[in-house]
Amino acid sequence: MINRLIVLGATGDLNARYLLPALAALRASGHLADRFEPTCADRRNWTEEEFRRWVSAQLDQHAATEPTEVKKAIIDSARYRQVDATDAADIASLVAGDGPVAVYLALPPAIFPGAVAALGAANLPPGSRIVLEKPFGEDLDSAVELNRLLTGVVSEQAVFRVDHFLAMTTVQNVLGSRLANRVLEPIWNSSHIAEVEIVWNETLALEGRAGYYDGTGALKDMVQNHLLQVLCLVAMEPPLSLGERDLRDRKIDVLRSVRPLTDDDAVRRTRRARYLAGRIGERDVPAYAEEDGVDPHRRTETFAEVELELEGWRWSGTTFRLRTGKALGHDRKEVAVRFRPVPHLPFGFDEEAAPNVLRFGLEPESMTLALTGIGTGTHALAPLTLAARPAPPELPAYGRLLLDVLHGNAALSIRGDEAEESWRVLAPVMSAWSRNVVPLGEYPAGSDGPISVRGS
Repeated sequence: MINRLIVLGATGDLNARYLLPALAALRASGHLADRFEPTCADRRNWTEEEFRRWVSAQLDQHAATEPTEVKKAIIDSARYRQVDATDAADIASLVAGDGPVAVYLALPPAIFPGAVAALGAANLPPGSRIVLEKPFGEDLDSAVELNRLLTGVVSEQAVFRVDHFLAMTTVQNVLGSRLANRVLEPIWNSSHIAEVEIVWNETLALEGRAGYYDGTGALKDMVQNHLLQVLCLVAMEPPLSLGERDLRDRKIDVLRSVRPLTDDDAVRRTRRARYLAGRIGERDVPAYAEEDGVDPHRRTETFAEVELELEGWRWSGTTFRLRTGKALGHDRKEVAVRFRPVPHLPFGFDEEAAPNVLRFGLEPESMTLALTGIGTGTHALAPLTLAARPAPPELPAYGRLLLDVLHGNAALSIRGDEAEESWRVLAPVMSAWSRNVVPLGEYPAGSDGPISVRGS
């Protein structure tokens, strides 16, 4: 296990909200040795004492349930260094020491190439690992170039492209439920499943993230990585094992099977929009174009929807709809598997049975199955719902990912060719949107969003 972790970009939102609380969770559950050394680095001219006060505030806010002594241990062990992540001399000084190091690039994607080049020039200790946060590049060409740079520094096995969705218990249950239950796997195909919706709709608006989000947008921020990863787990063929080679090979098969979209497809099967001023609950939300730090001329979307079809025996005829939006009227974060209706109802039933729907709630975690039965009235159908709520996970998603990095378990890491294929899937959509083939719509904050591609 690696006992040295360096976080570049350590005063940002990722470290504050996720990595520091993950380290606290790992410490509380006994996964970190006393000699574990977290070093945080950024451009800010902070003293170590100033940084520790900041760490204390973040842990109080984002890891409030962790024991006081655990948070104190993280604060006391944290070290801060002011560095330029793209400066080879700064990085060489940072990584120097005994034993391998895991370097986490909690940086904007545009800085990845310079940071990787600096790591290459710094002569990382043998056995070191590089961790990257999505998105992996800004388009297909930059993803290919980033992979070229990375393989010049460390082996592919030492590159961890992390997507915390893959470490979420319910996302893993999508795969576990279909593979571990005979009742599901025989019907997990287009003969029985009409549509799969993968949705991450949230009431949160920009929340001060204009510096990152306005240059990215909903398509790159959510669909290109998180939602495509979930699609892979829903649609993949059963792997021989959950080892890194078998699991990642089957995910690649799914991405390669996505039917390329034409401009006409983009018009019919995609939507993009941004929110206008509105009210969500008790708060007023300004229009996205008027948020601090937003350049309205970029025409960045806050809502994205894409319909995909897979070419292959199992899924021909099933629609996969990926949707995400900000500043909506209610949260909806789930995978909804909609089964086809029964071909015939017994004589005397003059109403149609609602389609069965299996829902995997992503946040909060849950699982429900909507069935149809006989109601109290004569010849009346009534809905029946089976529901389960999984026990809370031992570790948060980022805790699981960091543990995998430190132990060298790459099964939930995204391989280089997989990162490229994900960009290849959405390249036609990005091209059509950049040429305004699909107009940028609008929707009031607090609403259900723009009309979907199917008009519902």
